[in-house]
Amino acid sequence: MGKTEYIAIIVIFNVIFLLFIAAIITYMVQYKTKKKEHTITLNNQKVQHQQELLATQLEMQEQTMQHIGREIHDNVGQKLTLASLYTQQLAYENKAPQVNEAIENISQIINQSLSELRELSKSLTNTTIDNIPIENLLEMECKKINDLGKCKVYFIKPIEPTQLTYQVKSVLFRISQEFIQNSIKHAYCKTISLFLERTDTLLRLVLKDDGIGFDIKTLQSNGIGLENMKKRTEIINGTHQLQSDSSGTQLIIEIPLQQ
Repeated sequence: MGKTEYIAIIVIFNVIFLLFIAAIITYMVQYKTKKKEHTITLNNQKVQHQQELLATQLEMQEQTMQHIGREIHDNVGQKLTLASLYTQQLAYENKAPQVNEAIENISQIINQSLSELRELSKSLTNTTIDNIPIENLLEMECKKINDLGKCKVYFIKPIEPTQLTYQVKSVLFRISQEFIQNSIKHAYCKTISLFLERTDTLLRLVLKDDGIGFDIKTLQSNGIGLENMKKRTEIINGTHQLQSDSSGTQLIIEIPLQQ
């Protein structure tokens, strides 16, 4: 074998070897690319599946609340109305002033409870959310709390109403209701403030109270209400930021607006 043939064989071998290495590198790159695409696809499917589950959960919660609202109106409300009529009849038939005074106090308690239950029933069975701007919904909720005298609620809103879908309005409204109720029951606050702000691309809802606050890390592990707020926000592609200390609690929800 001549020197020229030997060199040719070496060159051919090197070329084949380089092609083999190039093929391996190409295969590895394609494999990693496909693996990455597959992982992204799985993650997207997982996120979509979670959103569908959350949306279904929200729908079931809405249906449950409407069922409870109807039960309150049709069952409990009627029984309290009947009890109120009985107390009125007792007051009419009884002649003892001291007994009448006690009956009148019982009647007032029943009527007050009946009024609060009707408001609760109306809130739970409200089917007009789709036709009312979120500003009006929040304004009515603040007025209801102020009328009860349990806490002073302030609401600052944009001048022009915001056009939102039923789902977004429902989520923001229910979160606001839950925040207000939690603040009244657990934070022992004197005031609650709601700020609704809007830009061309973003809707921001800020909920604040001046209560005693709480340890977020402790409650996040077993706080069903806090977890529901977060999940509801995720359903409408929003962000959820909660802060709390001894000076009060603040919840900021930001929702991107479609252009």
